[in-house]
Amino acid sequence: MARQPAAAPLDDVDRRMIAELVQDGRMAVRTLAERLHISRANAYSRLGRLVRDRVIRGFSVRLDPVQIGLTTAVYVTMQIEQDAWRDVRERLTRLPAIQHFALTGGAFDIIALARVPDQAHLRTLILDEIQSIPGVRNTQTQLVFEEVPDEVLLP
Repeated sequence: MARQPAAAPLDDVDRRMIAELVQDGRMAVRTLAERLHISRANAYSRLGRLVRDRVIRGFSVRLDPVQIGLTTAVYVTMQIEQDAWRDVRERLTRLPAIQHFALTGGAFDIIALARVPDQAHLRTLILDEIQSIPGVRNTQTQLVFEEVPDEVLLP
């Protein structure tokens, strides 16, 4: 998968715009322009550029996993066969319980965040679904006790 070229550097107005949208992604462009003390045309133009350059990759709803019945969260680390990354990646993307995963270096090859309703579903996810993926050599599961909100903060 080819990476896109880097977007133009962000200036202070871009950073403030992103900070406002992180707090309220449904904010009207008119309100955004007023808060940033810029014209609506400038706000529309900047927002369009940030979306086009994929600095802003989309607008979505953030759910509270517990409120929708996903009361158990875990990080699953995996060691995989050297040549299995593409196949494992493809299979992991098909598992609805997997919220996010990344290829890593170090003691394990992949770390995945999973959310399930309970221990029975966790057992099925780990033993029947993840460990049955060809190329997965072993897994370790770390239970999440508490989480910090996942907003990206700009430096």
